[in-house]
Amino acid sequence: MFNRNNVPFAARPNPGPDPRRTGYDPVMGDPNRGGYGGGPPPPQRGPPQGARRPVNDAAGATWSLRSEKSPNTLYTYGNLVAVSPADFPPQAFGRDFYLLVNDYYVLSARPLDGFPQGYIGFSERQRMWARIAVTDSVRAQIYNPFTQERKAYLGSSDVEVGFAGKSRTEEPYDQGELANAVIEKFKDQILAPGQKVLMDHRGIPLSLTIKTVELIDLMSEKQAQPSEGGVATDPTARGILTPHTLLNFYKDAKSGINLKASDRRPAANSIIRPDFKFEDMGIGGLDAEFSTIFRRAFASRIFPPGLINKLGIQHVKGILLYGVPGTGKTLIARQIGKMLNAREPKIINGPEVLNKYVGQSEENIRKMFADAEKEYKEKGDESALHIIIFDELDAVCKQRGSGAGGGTGVGDSVVNQLLSKLDGVDQLNNILLIGMTNRKDMIDDALLRPGRLEVHMEIGLPDEKGRAQILKIHTQKMRDNNVMEPDVNLVELAQLTKNYSGAEISGLVKAATSFAFNRHVKPDTVAGIKEDVSNLKVRRDDFLNALDEVKPAFGVAEEQLSDCVQQGIIHYSPRVLEILKEGNLFVQQVGAEGGTPLFSVLFHGPPASGKTALAARIAIDSGYPFIRLISPEDMVGFSETAKIQHITKIFMDAYKSRTSIVVVDNIERIIDWVPIGPRFSNSVLQTLMVFTRKAPANGRRLLILATTTERALLKDLDMYSSFNADIEVPTVSTYDELRHILGTSESFTPEEVDRILGSIYSIEDDQKIGVGVKKILLGIETAKQDVDKAGRFANVINRLIDQDRKVPAFS
Repeated sequence: MFNRNNVPFAARPNPGPDPRRTGYDPVMGDPNRGGYGGGPPPPQRGPPQGARRPVNDAAGATWSLRSEKSPNTLYTYGNLVAVSPADFPPQAFGRDFYLLVNDYYVLSARPLDGFPQGYIGFSERQRMWARIAVTDSVRAQIYNPFTQERKAYLGSSDVEVGFAGKSRTEEPYDQGELANAVIEKFKDQILAPGQKVLMDHRGIPLSLTIKTVELIDLMSEKQAQPSEGGVATDPTARGILTPHTLLNFYKDAKSGINLKASDRRPAANSIIRPDFKFEDMGIGGLDAEFSTIFRRAFASRIFPPGLINKLGIQHVKGILLYGVPGTGKTLIARQIGKMLNAREPKIINGPEVLNKYVGQSEENIRKMFADAEKEYKEKGDESALHIIIFDELDAVCKQRGSGAGGGTGVGDSVVNQLLSKLDGVDQLNNILLIGMTNRKDMIDDALLRPGRLEVHMEIGLPDEKGRAQILKIHTQKMRDNNVMEPDVNLVELAQLTKNYSGAEISGLVKAATSFAFNRHVKPDTVAGIKEDVSNLKVRRDDFLNALDEVKPAFGVAEEQLSDCVQQGIIHYSPRVLEILKEGNLFVQQVGAEGGTPLFSVLFHGPPASGKTALAARIAIDSGYPFIRLISPEDMVGFSETAKIQHITKIFMDAYKSRTSIVVVDNIERIIDWVPIGPRFSNSVLQTLMVFTRKAPANGRRLLILATTTERALLKDLDMYSSFNADIEVPTVSTYDELRHILGTSESFTPEEVDRILGSIYSIEDDQKIGVGVKKILLGIETAKQDVDKAGRFANVINRLIDQDRKVPAFS
């Protein structure tokens, strides 16, 4: 609104409390002592020395006025400054208008009859804000907000509220009701960040401090469209309070005022930046995991706290990130600050918590939560979120009673202290503990229940899409700076890096660059660099060479499996091809998306018949990213406990891969079975039986290929029923099969082959040769050392036939 001189003035504010109200006033003391609204009239005073009134009311005119106390509670609680009608005639300036004081502070002024000429009356809060002493002279000008470049109206404002005097109440203040009261009392006044306002609400003085403002366009006042500048804290970013202004209240940390949580205003402790993207963290392959973490731990914190109170829920207080080493758990800890609006999270390394002095370890735990406790006592649900990232959690929070802490009980005390802080008697709702570990099984169960570390998120090995993202991140600078050849195909590398963790992919990129460096080192020197080093580029073959150097910890046991099929698979019989085809069907059954989660196959047959070689060949040809061999040769000298730990580790690693194969070779030897006695290890047997029946979780799939020469034994031990299928592997039975093997070896001439077959015991009454292919191949190698190869080989086979006829083969 404008007066006749085109000078804006504010609409008439609510008159507020009765100016003749008696009682304590936090600013003036007793309003009946020396006030202008009640009691005896003020003494008549002339203009102060040096006071000047302009000759006319033209824009830009300046008044020099002497500071005076606020005349009464109407002005004090109305956020008004008092001026004399002799200086500012109401007929010229209006009942209320804006004054710019000392070229910086804008206040609403109202002429008061009887107020001395040449003076201006400030309340204590106004003088405190404008930094004016009681007897100072101030410079005043008429202020027109619509001539400024910035927006003129307040779209929203953050206001800190607290008690201003000794009068207090325990009743909570409804933020919606409080906002309506503020707008009703101070509508059309100009407010700025840092401004302090006194308000009487329900008979209790309240102190308001403007913290931030967001200005809007005059033409879009009702739509409350925010300005492009966003939230401002600069005291010059001032605007007019309107009925459409959104007021957000926060309680003064030093005040005991109780505010109800707002059900329309976003939480003060909302920490996620609205423009946050997962790519900004530089972490690839974890989109699904981050989405789940956000939904479980952060989603409730971006909604109005009043709405959360209506739902009757509490925020998640803890997340446990677990998984194999190198998958990005600690990297998340380093990068999580990028998704936050507020303070950086505290990062605690588990081993650093422990201390040799009595009680110091527990004190370190308490210090982690000290800041959050202090702020929660002061601000309650309006407290900002305190994030504590606890790396290597298993170093501190082992199972109680396990002897952690050297038998002193320190480990148990630390766990107890952490439990009490997370979900004790005095609960904190402004903390989020993110724990990380490679050994979830070692952490105390009480810490993993709901209310504590209730969200368990496995950070597993990345899939092909995730590996492509990680490779893209680690080669971004190479591509930006044109130091990577176009023949490098990241999609191809993602396919070749099955079961690589993020850390191993990073190592792969480093290894590839080392090969590129090596091309530009002078021959016969260690540190000499060629002149063409500026042309250095990383090529495809550098990455292929790096793949031979950097192997995944959870990959294929290539060397072990290759040793099992050193001489390849000889198709001496149609049955060999049938076994391979049947095995490949099982591979497809488990490997297909949504396939069978667990399938186990038992290969059985006489010794040296090729069971292990066939199982290894099926495993290698499967293309599965994780293949492991459990062999008795790897457990020579192991105790029962060590064997169980070895077997358990391999199966637990297999559960971490999306598709896995575990080859269990020679079961009877693994369980220490011997026919004399007999005896065997029941603990190892039970361990194998458990894992052959335990399916992986989280949609992962496992194929178990086991071999034995004692199928009848497994039936007696009740382990045979644990397998879903069995495949019999036969021995070499006929002359034709033996001829095929001898011809494949290329060690004998056709004449020598005929001689060998003629020298072998005749096969009568359907008796078969019955010698394992492995023994035949070993006999060929032995015969090569003799001058009479054919005769030597025939003697070896005849002895083997005699042995097999004397010792019946197990079925």
